[in-house]
Amino acid sequence: MNSKHRSVRAAIRRVDRAASDLRRGLPVVVSGAAASGVAVSVETASSHDLQEMLDLADGPAMLALTSRRANVLHILPSGHPVQMVPLDDRLTADLAREIADPTHDLSGGLRGPFQQIKEAPADYVLAAVTLAKLARLLPAVIVARSDAADRAQAAGLMQLRSADIIARDLAAAAELTPVASARLPLWAAENTRMMAFRPADGGLEHLAIVVGDPPRDAPVLARLHSECFTGDLLGSMKCDCGEQLRGAIEAISKEGGGILLYMAQEGRGIGLMNKLRAYALQDQGFDTVDANLRVGFETDERLFAPAAEMLKRLGYGSVRLMTNNPDKVAGLTEEGITVTERVEHSFPSNPHNAHYLETKKNRTGHYL
Repeated sequence: MNSKHRSVRAAIRRVDRAASDLRRGLPVVVSGAAASGVAVSVETASSHDLQEMLDLADGPAMLALTSRRANVLHILPSGHPVQMVPLDDRLTADLAREIADPTHDLSGGLRGPFQQIKEAPADYVLAAVTLAKLARLLPAVIVARSDAADRAQAAGLMQLRSADIIARDLAAAAELTPVASARLPLWAAENTRMMAFRPADGGLEHLAIVVGDPPRDAPVLARLHSECFTGDLLGSMKCDCGEQLRGAIEAISKEGGGILLYMAQEGRGIGLMNKLRAYALQDQGFDTVDANLRVGFETDERLFAPAAEMLKRLGYGSVRLMTNNPDKVAGLTEEGITVTERVEHSFPSNPHNAHYLETKKNRTGHYL
């Protein structure tokens, strides 16, 4: 392993550890190009954690939100992906937590007006919000400029570079490692093998379900399926994921072979807890797109680099892709996989997911 490779892996590990610390409520120190900052998660930090963060601050504390969430709160847009709001005696940490969590929107009464910071956020602020996303938390942090690297080190806090946070997902995708493989006969596809690929950050493994022995010199029938605990395992009627999963395996088996990539990207990449928050918003009348935006995420936060890397590791450079999502076709193509055909893959609606499917058709361009 050369020095550059070791450096990349070390950076990925630091980002992963920092994300874990955010989940525990601990402060992390992020070094940017021109300045450094200290940040805690709005969702998980206790009053003690927040005070530890403020003790390291050398500037005013700010609530940093994605522009999507800020728009919901009627904070005037600044043209930046992250909006900052100063914390003061009125905007406390407890209120900041309520503001960041959209499930309180209809029950918390009117809030604001909020003071807007029009200047572009420092890169350490952008990186801190990205780190909250990587930790599958609400995409909001309390952050302040900090020059207290020595005190942070003495306190045992994680310190890392903003550039490493921004680059983490793509770097981890390029470092996927096959870790286990076994024969797995399925009811719909008896001749099946499952392989697990672990990202370099030690996160959840992506799975390749290989049906039969599809030749590598022709486009392989393939499906990219993002894990859906509620649909795949529990049989939720709010989506069509379970039907798509089982239907794809059956269709691939009838074809004589192919691959289903089961990606650890729950809720279009926002994680199960944030998906449940989005579900709660859907119960309040918001569609699936607006629900994700109100939580503070983009409509789809998934990356296609891990799927492309898995296909390449398996020896396939071209696919006949089972999907109704044009973004999957474009995403794989951008990552160097040739999509020779889009194979239709849809199922009838039920009373609980009809609006969901209609929204995908009308707002995200799905072929339904």
